[in-house]
Amino acid sequence: MTRKDRTEGIYSRREVLDESERRQYYLIQLKELLQYAYRYSEDVKKRFDRAQFHVDKFRQLSDLKHIPILKKKELIFLQSMGPRLGGLLTKDLGELKRIFLSPGPIFDPEDRSDDYWGWTEGFYAAGFRSGDIAQVTFNYHLTPAGLMFEEPLRNLGCSVVPSGPGNTATQIEIMQKLRVTGYIGTPSYLVHLAQKAEESGLNLRKDTYLEVAFVTGEKFSEKMRNQVEKKFDLIMRQGYGTADVGCIGYECFHKNGLHVANRTFVEICHPDTGIPLKDGEVGEIVVTAFNKTYPLIRLATGDLSYIDREPCPCGRTSPRLGNIVGRVDTTARIKGMFVYPHQVEQVMARFEEIKRWQIEVTNPGGIDEMALFVEASNFKREDELLHLFREKIKLRPELKVLAPGTLPPQIRPIEDKRKWD
Repeated sequence: MTRKDRTEGIYSRREVLDESERRQYYLIQLKELLQYAYRYSEDVKKRFDRAQFHVDKFRQLSDLKHIPILKKKELIFLQSMGPRLGGLLTKDLGELKRIFLSPGPIFDPEDRSDDYWGWTEGFYAAGFRSGDIAQVTFNYHLTPAGLMFEEPLRNLGCSVVPSGPGNTATQIEIMQKLRVTGYIGTPSYLVHLAQKAEESGLNLRKDTYLEVAFVTGEKFSEKMRNQVEKKFDLIMRQGYGTADVGCIGYECFHKNGLHVANRTFVEICHPDTGIPLKDGEVGEIVVTAFNKTYPLIRLATGDLSYIDREPCPCGRTSPRLGNIVGRVDTTARIKGMFVYPHQVEQVMARFEEIKRWQIEVTNPGGIDEMALFVEASNFKREDELLHLFREKIKLRPELKVLAPGTLPPQIRPIEDKRKWD
């Protein structure tokens, strides 16, 4: 089987709808979702009533713009407002399959339905097939990523190695001894594994058996992708989604954008007004997943992109998202985890000695590095700070203690200096 053969196969009917059929499909899905959510979600009912949006008057896709945008950061506050995660859910917590916790903190509910997070479509497009041995290097503790990807892999007939992050030497040993054919994780961690394997004397093409890699959680350059593909002789494709809604988009073999998943309706909107923009114009990704259990209608992700409707050689007819070109706000996604300035501030408030702070993010060699600068005199609680930071933010930065007045007068809480060639 050639690498391209891996990505070819029979598509579902929804993946090849023509433009008229697709609009009708979206209209039906949205109408059902809006009616159900208004009836069973206390929060949705309040939002619609405040906006004087009448579900029975929803006639065309453009009518969706009359529903106010829901910012991802609002979920932190809304979920604390009462039962059923502040009324965001349409059923009781005890009826769910799992409940995860992401940075923010934000609870991520998982219902009992098949392929709840919707990634099967994306894994198939990337080239995962029955009989693959897939190594999942995302975290399995509290955050949803690790378990989120297991179900779609099982749906495709793959065997899963739930390795989680870290333990690099063990990860490489697993890849060799089990002849792992698929990698799931961040692109930077795959680069890290490659570096460590080569340092130990391994020839990645001869001594490992990876054929396909599905990466997400980080931006990466085409230069990095080309290097990884050549080192391992594999296909590396990316997916795009959030812990709130699951899969939003994914690449096919032709890597010319992210096919919007059939489980979602995506708009590109002006970050300030929420008004939908024309195809090709850069704006904020606003997603409505057809999820009746957790109906986050018009959820603004904070990511900037654009829509491309040009035909794709793979045959899929869904619209595609272009590159993720940046963020709307000061939130940063580092090593696959969202880092919120207010959450860092909560950690810093525990240390009276710290007068000011700033996080700086870089990516030498394509691998994210995070430095935490703090201004403090005679600071003696470095270990305590790093422990609390990792506990609350789920990441461990490089700590740099500076004398008071060292940082510039005007600073961003998170300075993103990453570069992608």
